[in-house]
Amino acid sequence: QIQLVESGGGLVQAGDSLRLECAASGGSFSDYAMGWFRQAPGKEREFVAVITWLGGSTYYADSVKGRFTISRDNAKNTVYLQMDSLKNEDTAVYFCAALYDGDYADPRAYNYWGQGTQVTVSS
Repeated sequence: QIQLVESGGGLVQAGDSLRLECAASGGSFSDYAMGWFRQAPGKEREFVAVITWLGGSTYYADSVKGRFTISRDNAKNTVYLQMDSLKNEDTAVYFCAALYDGDYADPRAYNYWGQGTQVTVSS
């Protein structure tokens, strides 16, 4: 059983940056790929980014490619999401999740989830 706790959300202006962190505990963090998803009011949860268990590969949604960077530190059991050039449409609750196996873009494939952190981008 892995527990995930996100932090780093907040209210920023368009064009600003934020770095989200997700701290894992209670399990073998390095066995899992780690993903970030987001969910805006009235919308489905959508894939943002994923990093493989050794950090050798990363994948991004087209909407964030070139602006967001996912990374992980297995020694600290932490995954990060650096978000630059934020836009209004990035406003959502951001969740981190742990994936043992399966389609990284499908939230149903993930085994563990954090509680989420709110990111609000104002113009």
